[in-house]
Amino acid sequence: MKEVAVFAGGCFWCMQHHFDQIKGVLETTVGYSGGNLKNPTYEKVLSGITGHSEAIKITFNSDIVTYKDLLIEFLSIIDPTNEMGQFCDIGSQYEPKIFYLSDKQKELAERAIKILEGFLKKKVAVKIVKFKNFYPAEPYHQKYYEKQPKLYNSYLLNSGRVYHFSHITPKVKEFLENNLK
Repeated sequence: MKEVAVFAGGCFWCMQHHFDQIKGVLETTVGYSGGNLKNPTYEKVLSGITGHSEAIKITFNSDIVTYKDLLIEFLSIIDPTNEMGQFCDIGSQYEPKIFYLSDKQKELAERAIKILEGFLKKKVAVKIVKFKNFYPAEPYHQKYYEKQPKLYNSYLLNSGRVYHFSHITPKVKEFLENNLK
């Protein structure tokens, strides 16, 4: 069955590259979510005054990969304790958020946050927000890792995400997979 998940976890380029690798993900689109400005542009969102976050909309086949699987992936590839942004990207447009589209998604996200706080022994800064809108980003942002691989890889390496992926992600992912029921 086709379903949708929407997450904000800092730079949407990095989110898209990661989620595009997951079996069962049918499509990913990077864009802007959560604000009140209609049809925002990258420059306006970057200013931090639109209320929008850089986000990713993931369309997936829930017979192959579940929302729970994607939620675990999301929480393991971000820094869930950083309320000011993600890695080298600071500002309200980079705050980590889960935009839920159903009560079931909301309940699962709330349980995951509670479990994660116990594991990290820190407050988790990820906001759980009712989905209200999503605006696709400009075409040059879509699949940026394919269009500009050198620039993307340089950003990824210098952002702090590579260290996180190799040292933190596996531990958080294993814990959530074993404890989120």
